[in-house]
Amino acid sequence: MRHYLQFKDLSRDEYAYLFQRTAIIKRRFKNYEKYQPLQDRTLAMIFEKASTRTRVSFEAGMYQMGGAVVHLTTGDSQLGRAEPIEDSARVISRMVDLVMIRTFEHEKIERFASHSRVPVINGLTNEFHPCQIVADLFTWLENRAMGAHDVVNLDALRGRVVAWVGDGNNMANTWLQAAELLGFTVHISTPSGYEVNPQVAGVQGACYRVFDDPLEACRGADLVTTDVWTSMGYEAENEARRQAFARWCVSPAMMAVARPDALFMHCLPAHRGEEVAAEVIDGPQSVVWDEAENRMHVQKALMEWLLLGKVGG
Repeated sequence: MRHYLQFKDLSRDEYAYLFQRTAIIKRRFKNYEKYQPLQDRTLAMIFEKASTRTRVSFEAGMYQMGGAVVHLTTGDSQLGRAEPIEDSARVISRMVDLVMIRTFEHEKIERFASHSRVPVINGLTNEFHPCQIVADLFTWLENRAMGAHDVVNLDALRGRVVAWVGDGNNMANTWLQAAELLGFTVHISTPSGYEVNPQVAGVQGACYRVFDDPLEACRGADLVTTDVWTSMGYEAENEARRQAFARWCVSPAMMAVARPDALFMHCLPAHRGEEVAAEVIDGPQSVVWDEAENRMHVQKALMEWLLLGKVGG
């Protein structure tokens, strides 16, 4: 049994397999080919943080794969009534085949997983967002390195540059883990006081460079990406962040110094005029809608792998 709590929980070879399965599963979906290998399997989705994309992508994906879904929040379960996480894990994991959790402190999901009898997937924590980065990477590969017959070339990421502009948050931490594992570099530019902590990501310095000027971080980048200035759970800091991040809006000028074929990504929801200019997110280099859809496809491949192992066809 395997859990998926951080990007580094899988090896490079396992990601190569996962991306290949994603391409196959997505092609079947687009061709209206029925594919339901997870019949009689049940996914429990536990939300301490609300979500649109995480809920829809996991729920729709599990139904498309033939499975069933149980949706839980802290308001309609004992999770919101001070039941120990360990007890919830012991009970829930006896009744379902797979658990996805979207919560605050990463330590919560680790405690749940350590007492679970079934695989646990991180749908987001304060520290990491691995499912989103897998979707981002697949979108990058799909747009720039997909060969004939849906062959995914993971080696195409080696030596590439991702520019991260904005908050040193869970997305930034996960990009660093992906860079170290897959051989690309992240250019990080954050306001003072909002830096990435590489110790949280657990990476060495070779996979990233830090820039004071966000425009310089974007220079020569193959991919430019950002996130909201105020992540969920930090709303009390909203006004202070709005002032601190004023220079960290991804602008047409930043995209202009990136490579001519550079892509723009955002995990959404987006605030046009804050972390990204409307001309960028709605422009020709933006792939945010492909990126959002691909959450569902990569998660279908991930659930298939966690429950069934490697499959053929």
